[in-house]
Parts: sequence; C-alpha cells; structure tokens
Amino acid sequence: QVQLVESGGGLVQAGGSLRLFCAASGRTFDSDTMGWFRQAQGKEREFVAGISWNGGSTHYGDSVKGRFTISRDNAKNTAYLQMNSLKPEDTSVYYCAASRYLNTYYARAPSKYDYWGQGTQVTVSS
Repeated sequence: QVQLVESGGGLVQAGGSLRLFCAASGRTFDSDTMGWFRQAQGKEREFVAGISWNGGSTHYGDSVKGRFTISRDNAKNTAYLQMNSLKPEDTSVYYCAASRYLNTYYARAPSKYDYWGQGTQVTVSS
C-alpha cells in the first residue's frame, strides 16, 4: 500500500525555521515528481514547491521563493521542505504529494498527483 506521511510541523515564531519531512512507503519513489502544497482554512490548496525525480529541477510558488527549499533523498524515499524566514501568512496545513513520471512542468497542478499525505500543521505566530 502506497503511503505518504508528513512530519515536522509545529508552532514557530515569525522569522523562525522548520523542516518538514515526507516519508514514502509501499514502493520506491525514485521515478516520481514530489510536491508540497498547503491549504489554510477557508482557502484553496496552494502550490508550494515541486522537485523532479532526481532533484535536478525544482519549482516554487511565488510566495515562498527565496525562503523555502525542497529536496529529496531517494535512498531514504523521503522528501523535505526547509522553511526559513517564516511569516504568519505561512500558517497552514502542509501536504506532500507524489506522481510517477510527472513532468515537472505540471508540478503546480494538484490534479496531476496520484498520492497525498494526511498533512502536517504549521503555525507561525507574530
């Protein structure tokens, strides 16, 4: 059974940092594009970052560019999201997602992903 499990969320002050983890299981994910999305209460799901199967291509949402970094370790079947200079508006539930053989050109589209985690809450206090 394919499963994605996020962790690393929590409460942090503005200006602080958090590192999110997405552990994949059930098969290897070294052919998958991995994405991070977030959804705040009452808002639509928003693209945060995406990374190609080998880490050679990354994409970021405009609101996080320069502050967040996506990476992956295929040997550990894990993707990461390093979040620095956090702002209160980054408060949200963060989800990781995976899609096999997805061209990263489509990484921003939630509908292109086959697997989703359950989400991890990130709260940034002002």
